[in-house]
Amino acid sequence: MKITLRERTAETTAIYFRKASTPQIRRTLPQKAKTLAEALEDYEATLLPGAASYGRTIWADGIYVGDIWCYGIQSDSVPNAMISYCIFESDHWKKGIATEATRLFLLEIIPKYDLHTIGAFTYADNLPSVKVLEKNHFTMVEAFVEDGVSSEYYEFNSSL
Repeated sequence: MKITLRERTAETTAIYFRKASTPQIRRTLPQKAKTLAEALEDYEATLLPGAASYGRTIWADGIYVGDIWCYGIQSDSVPNAMISYCIFESDHWKKGIATEATRLFLLEIIPKYDLHTIGAFTYADNLPSVKVLEKNHFTMVEAFVEDGVSSEYYEFNSSL
């Protein structure tokens, strides 16, 4: 299966918002934007000079299946950015797509933003997400409970 990353657009943002709003995905990935208008506003903010977030769409064999993004980009903080991803097409789950997309995205964003540390949060029981992070050399730094949900914080260090 060929995995590629492509530019985000207002159109893909709308598709992502609709597809990632299912209860099944919301249980594993909290969404900041509560409305399509908010999602589009957030997308437009990524286009501004000096934006602190950047994202790409994930394609598997030419089919748009998800998004990956980093946010909180700051070269003078630790971590330098946070990463998140979502494969919204359930028939493409557990096929290594998010793992490969994350690998490709790291290769892109590390030099683009001169990143050295990248953080990621996941729910502890979201084992597919845990595997994506571990296969991409993220290390679990902290386990904690937030809003009654067991969660984990992972970190990637590009200088290791």
